[in-house]
Amino acid sequence: MPEDKRTGKHLKKQRNIIKNSDNLDFLHEKFLEIKKAEGRAERTIKQYIENYAFFTEYLDKRGIPRLMSALNKDIMRGYVIYMQSEIVRYEDHRFVLDKYKTVGIKPATINTRLKTLRVLFNCLRKENLIADNPMDGVQNVKEPQEEITVLTDDELKHLLNAPNQRMYTGFRDYVLMVYLLDSMSRISEALGLKTANFDYDTRTVTIPATIAKNRKSRIIPLQPQTARLLRELIKENKTDFDSDYIFLTNYGGPMNLSHLRQRLVDYAKRAGVKKNVHPHLFRHTAATKFLQNGGDIRHLQKLLGHSDIRMVQRYTHLSNKSLIDQHAKYSALNNVMGNLNKPRKTKR
Repeated sequence: MPEDKRTGKHLKKQRNIIKNSDNLDFLHEKFLEIKKAEGRAERTIKQYIENYAFFTEYLDKRGIPRLMSALNKDIMRGYVIYMQSEIVRYEDHRFVLDKYKTVGIKPATINTRLKTLRVLFNCLRKENLIADNPMDGVQNVKEPQEEITVLTDDELKHLLNAPNQRMYTGFRDYVLMVYLLDSMSRISEALGLKTANFDYDTRTVTIPATIAKNRKSRIIPLQPQTARLLRELIKENKTDFDSDYIFLTNYGGPMNLSHLRQRLVDYAKRAGVKKNVHPHLFRHTAATKFLQNGGDIRHLQKLLGHSDIRMVQRYTHLSNKSLIDQHAKYSALNNVMGNLNKPRKTKR
């Protein structure tokens, strides 16, 4: 009788994917594989990983096991409360001033982290890897509709005069600020630009799909002075560095966003600008002034790279003075009241 080769051997009965279906880390890895196969941008994948790490940090602090069976709606709402009342903003950022390190992160940041968890659990349920979604019924935090601050023309002039252009880093920062103001690019798009994306003859920059937030490439026209500055910076880089990127550190590596934030804070202090100057402020300021100067909102949408016109509304907060001036100039009452509606001189 032939020997039974199964004697003393471990028999595989259950599929690993089923055996591990309660392990949150395992499921997250499966989720990342799915999203990479779908062609999600590297930056998006990185955001998935970072936001998952924030969530598991909360689970570990609370002693909650990283298991799907341990998660429910109450746990997820507890995570929201934890982000609102326990996390210190910018706690691990070396270059952020202490006055900005406040308890509780911004509602928009909380909602971004919740969005990642919704995408995660919705994907897993769609793939039949989990039965229930613990995010079902968990609402976003209400985001206050505050008037967003923009830079005035004088503040912009003082800010652009702050870098010492005789130094490489000062000239690079000056070119970057001019480029952000002219192109209205996101800072991630600007720092990801390579020399091949810039065409001096047509004075345009192509934002490739690989670095665009919506994964759609777009072409941005530039003013002549911006194009000249970019060309000069590229020429400067080629003298000492072997890199395809346009905006480099003084040792030739790609610029770091955190370092740039601190440099902008320093420039603002040097220029006497009291507002919180950060990279995105250039994009918002430029978009607002584009509309104030008579630009069309549909063209602005294309320049900003938004697929949904509603997203552009966040960049269209006209100043109160602009609204007052426009109302005074174009009110229908002017048509019927004539001189009676004009302000009268009462004092010298």
